[in-house]
Amino acid sequence: MATEIDRDEMPFAAPCRTLSPLAPFRWLGRGFQDLVAAPTQSLVYGGAVALLTGVVTLLAWFQGSQWFLFAMLGGYVFMAPLCCTGLYALSAQLERGQPPLLLRSLRAAFLRHFGNEMVFALALLVVFLVWARAAIMVTVFFPTDADATLSDYVAFYAFGTAVGAIFASITFSASAFSLPMIMHRNVDSITAIVTSVNAVLRNLPAMIVWLSLVVVLLVIGIATAFMGLIVIVPLIGFAAWHGYLDTINADDFPRHAEGITSTPREPDQDSSIVSAQ
Repeated sequence: MATEIDRDEMPFAAPCRTLSPLAPFRWLGRGFQDLVAAPTQSLVYGGAVALLTGVVTLLAWFQGSQWFLFAMLGGYVFMAPLCCTGLYALSAQLERGQPPLLLRSLRAAFLRHFGNEMVFALALLVVFLVWARAAIMVTVFFPTDADATLSDYVAFYAFGTAVGAIFASITFSASAFSLPMIMHRNVDSITAIVTSVNAVLRNLPAMIVWLSLVVVLLVIGIATAFMGLIVIVPLIGFAAWHGYLDTINADDFPRHAEGITSTPREPDQDSSIVSAQ
């Protein structure tokens, strides 16, 4: 079916639905159901992220460089969406009544859609490099005078935070729904990114709530010596997949010719999404 569709006739971006500001709480509820349905597979993904985060922290500790730690943890803002692609595949299997196979989710996440994911990763890498350069430039304004006041430090950190927030917002807008869309439908990375940015801008209240929930959950995960990330990371990944299904109407785009999402969801799954709007 996908080969019979003229891509020149497809829309530039998929339309989005209007969300309630409370919709992200529904996504977390569905994400928790997936976590309970596939606990072992979920904890494998969460454990891998927690282990990687712990290794980075230990390296920064023994190297005595808090700037190294901040830079690497800041990089997770850009790489975290890629870490959740396997979780999207697990959710896709569950909603199709298929057994949640870990190897199949890894194959779907890192092999079947590898090309589009690498284009997306390259786009994030460019943003990250620009952000890193901007962060270096901000440090030039760090107050070094012996008589520097508290207001000088407050102004510096406020400016640095604002710069970081701008790049984090760009990354969040571009990645909120793009990778789930790449997993779900046969689209290119640019179409998925434009779709994601459009949906975020049209649903700012709901997306602010969603981003706030993600930040709070990640802070809890870090505050528990990264042990909480083992559960929190898969919960966020599953919730992001359901958020995509709630928000994006990708019916005008072809399904993948093979793989998990080449099969439609079970009818009750589709009807529950429509009734929730």
